[in-house]
Amino acid sequence: MYYEVISYIIAILYIAFMIFFFCASIYLFILIVKALKKYINSKDIREEKKINAESLGEALKENRLRCNMTQEFVAETLGVSRQAVSKWENGTSEPNTTNLIALSRLYKIEAVDLLECIQEKEPV
Repeated sequence: MYYEVISYIIAILYIAFMIFFFCASIYLFILIVKALKKYINSKDIREEKKINAESLGEALKENRLRCNMTQEFVAETLGVSRQAVSKWENGTSEPNTTNLIALSRLYKIEAVDLLECIQEKEPV
């Protein structure tokens, strides 16, 4: 009798575990599908961000060359790596607000003027 009760309890726990595992699997699947849908639907935004980063990078490079500065000089002045400056100019990444303001001061140009180049090159 005692073993029958234990076997029933074990069977109930096993069934409860299987139900929990099944529900958790379905929930995880739903989260993955939602994330994929969100990623797919953000294609336009990702492309626009890429274009903006490239146009900002072009403006940064043009101003650096206008001031006859090297990437190394800009990097040392701002306290960042030369690779960071290169990534900004290639459009791979964007400078944070503090670095953008420092760049505008270094290039003797208003930060707004650097950002206006993004609006000029937006896709039609």
